Amino acid sequence: MNATRAPEYTSSIAETSLGPVEYAVVGTGAPVVVLHGSPGGIDAAALMARMLPRDRISAILLSRPGYLGTDLAGRTTIDEQADLVAALLDHLGIERAGVYTWSGGGPAGYRFAVRHPGRVTALVANAAVSRAYELPHQDLPTRLLFTTAPGQWLMRLLAAHQPQQFVQGTLSSEGDLGPEELTARVEQVFADPDARQFVLDLGPASMPDKVRRAGFRNDLDRFAEITSLELGRITAPTLVVQGTADADLPPAHSTFAAAAVPGAELLTLDRGTHLALYIHPDAAAAQARVVDFLLRR
Repeated sequence: MNATRAPEYTSSIAETSLGPVEYAVVGTGAPVVVLHGSPGGIDAAALMARMLPRDRISAILLSRPGYLGTDLAGRTTIDEQADLVAALLDHLGIERAGVYTWSGGGPAGYRFAVRHPGRVTALVANAAVSRAYELPHQDLPTRLLFTTAPGQWLMRLLAAHQPQQFVQGTLSSEGDLGPEELTARVEQVFADPDARQFVLDLGPASMPDKVRRAGFRNDLDRFAEITSLELGRITAPTLVVQGTADADLPPAHSTFAAAAVPGAELLTLDRGTHLALYIHPDAAAAQARVVDFLLRR
């Protein structure tokens, strides 16, 4: 089921005014910066960008500091990471771009819009951290699976050889679905090749392994310190997307952001998990709305 796919991007290191950053550009058209969650990296950003049409959007993928090829040193704060996005756009000769951010990429995306308002054409925040956040409690077996090398090896093995069980475990941990809902959602995802592949590919890109651990730990430290992201200062058109059964990020983060950002729109996916924008029964319509929103000029 988890067939080998052709590479979705070729990464390079940009020597920006604020230091090196791993990035790639895929597609042609309107530029959109894609900010991955926690954990993540440029590979996770590439998965996020699969829904963006390559003939209409030029997706700017990057590894945030502490992930994969982007060193953490000197870029630990949320504002420093937001400014690094501006420095990357300078390096690429791009004046203005859309921003698509998910989960732990939310703070940097929001602060980029606050600190560099003239450079953001539109902002889409998908289940994005918008205020102080701490990782939900995980029982010991879950912690061992996701935070130890043997556990991460087991998860990769499961994804490769028992994909349906892997999908079920992922949706169970990412959403507050009842047993019947979970069974139905797993069947729906497994019947959709794109949704199934997204979940299977996201697993390795979202584990806090040795090439992501520094970024993940820094993210959690910085998110716990948030007092205000000054969302009321955002002037860019903003669309907030949220699944109502998200167990990874409390939906209150999105309702808070939608109320705080002037003129923001809120798109909710009923009984959607943290992966709702990609695997919900209404994902195709939601993705189309996101694309149209990002293409606002």
